[in-house]
Amino acid sequence: MITTLRAFFLSRLLREKLLLVSFAVLAALMWFSSFGRRAGAFWQQQRATNQSLIEQKLWLTNRTAIESAERKAAENLVPERTFNSTGLLAEMQRLARDAGLKDPPITDARDEPGEHSYEVRLNKAEWLPLLKFYQSIQEQSPYIGIQQFQLQPDRGSTTTQTVVMRVSSVEIVK
Repeated sequence: MITTLRAFFLSRLLREKLLLVSFAVLAALMWFSSFGRRAGAFWQQQRATNQSLIEQKLWLTNRTAIESAERKAAENLVPERTFNSTGLLAEMQRLARDAGLKDPPITDARDEPGEHSYEVRLNKAEWLPLLKFYQSIQEQSPYIGIQQFQLQPDRGSTTTQTVVMRVSSVEIVK
């Protein structure tokens, strides 16, 4: 087989030989490029998996300390201060009004048994009322928590921001 291919190659004109060699080199480059991408993706996935395993091992080795801290925190919670879905909505509106913000649109309710969350969107909010609102939510901790917080400056204004946050509350029912 190889002798047949060699005889075929040697019987060609110089320009045909160069064309065949260039096609072979191009095919090899394409294969090596594809192999490099796949190998890079594999190593990246392998590193991410190792990082995840290290993090899981850390959580598992500290399991008893985490569980004891969780029990202590749960013992300190007063069930009457926890919020149900409606109570969380009313409290967020009250905190916004007290901070000097207009009633923000509070949407995207997610209710799971014992946990309630809302998305609060503050458009064109001034910095000081926004800071006061944030601090008043922090004072409600651990009864109200901020799960996500996104702050974006408004275009065309140096004094206002748009804030989108997801707040949540755990309801303890006696």
